[in-house]
Amino acid sequence: MKTRTEVNKTISGRSWRLLASRRALPVLAIGAMVVITGGCNMGPKSGFGFTLPDGDAERGKETFVAMGCHHCHTVQGVDLPPIDGEREANVGLGGEVVRIKTYGELVTSIVNPSHRLAKGYASADIAVDGASKMVNYNDQMTVSQLIDLVAFLQSHYQLAEFEPTHYAPYY
Repeated sequence: MKTRTEVNKTISGRSWRLLASRRALPVLAIGAMVVITGGCNMGPKSGFGFTLPDGDAERGKETFVAMGCHHCHTVQGVDLPPIDGEREANVGLGGEVVRIKTYGELVTSIVNPSHRLAKGYASADIAVDGASKMVNYNDQMTVSQLIDLVAFLQSHYQLAEFEPTHYAPYY
C-alpha cells in the first residue's frame, strides 16, 4: 500500500497537485465569472428587462426639430432647419463610433442629461455647476416622442470597422 506522500508524488506519471489544479481550473473560471458578474446591479433600479417598442425615425426627426434640439445639437448626415442666431452649443450626434450607443444610453441622455456629460467639449460650453445645460423635456415630451427620438438618433450612429494594430499583443 502506497503512503499518502507517494500518492501525492505520482498518479500515472503526473503530479497529483498539477492534476488537481487542472481539474480545478474550470471551477476557478466559473467562480471568477460569478464574482465579476456579481457586481452587476440587478436591484430595483436595474435597467435589466427595460425595453420600449420600436420607434419611427422620421417622426423622431420631427420631434428633434419641434423640441428645438437642433439649437444645440447637429446630427451627422442630417439636414436640419436653420436657427435664428448662433447655436447655444454645438454638440454633434451620430456618425462613426467605436462603441455603439445603446438604446438605454440614448434614453438616459434625453431624460437625465446630467447623468453623463458629453466628452470632448469644454465644460463651460455644456454645463453649469456640473449640471448639463440641456433643457429637461421630461414634462413636455410624450413617451411616443421619446421612442421616436431615440429611433432617429440611433439610426445615425455607425459602428467603425475595427482596425487591428500592427503591434504585438501586450500581456
